[in-house]
Amino acid sequence: MAQKTSGEIEKEFIDGLAKSTGNDLKGWMKAIDGFGSKKRNDVIAWLKSDHGFGHMNASLLAGIHANGGNPVYGSTDDLLDNQFAKAAEMRPLFEEFIAFVKKNFPQSSVLPKKTYVSILENREFAAINIKPKELRIGLDLGERPFDDKAEKAKLTGPMPRISHMVVATDASTFDRDLVELLKESHGRCH
Repeated sequence: MAQKTSGEIEKEFIDGLAKSTGNDLKGWMKAIDGFGSKKRNDVIAWLKSDHGFGHMNASLLAGIHANGGNPVYGSTDDLLDNQFAKAAEMRPLFEEFIAFVKKNFPQSSVLPKKTYVSILENREFAAINIKPKELRIGLDLGERPFDDKAEKAKLTGPMPRISHMVVATDASTFDRDLVELLKESHGRCH
């Protein structure tokens, strides 16, 4: 069974709020507005102590409130979908790359941003731009000379320290050489 995304968990929580608490999202946003503190940890503690929320649900609700009453994680799912709007045929290659990263860096996370996708393990060590005909995999390789494997980075969005990129047009790019480049970038960032 596929693991639920944060966006799916958040949506189920919002959809079930009225039934489980007697108050819908709008009602809870008003209640939090009326609470004395705007500090997220205070709101979480109040939801737990005064309203019987578990920590995860209190955190979700406080996060939504801090985000202007809008879902927090649903928007990250949308950010990824938006990047495929003009490059739908690249999604299978992207999914294959993410599986490749997870196999070699099991502790890593994938975080969609507005213009790119960040690969991080505490700190970002790779970034992906999704183009109609290629994935541009950005890496922090410092002063390493550019060559046919790792060229000068041409990515939109990530930190300037992303210096190099590997261009992937098919899965043959996901090899031992790329693992070594990812390890080098990871080491530089940590």
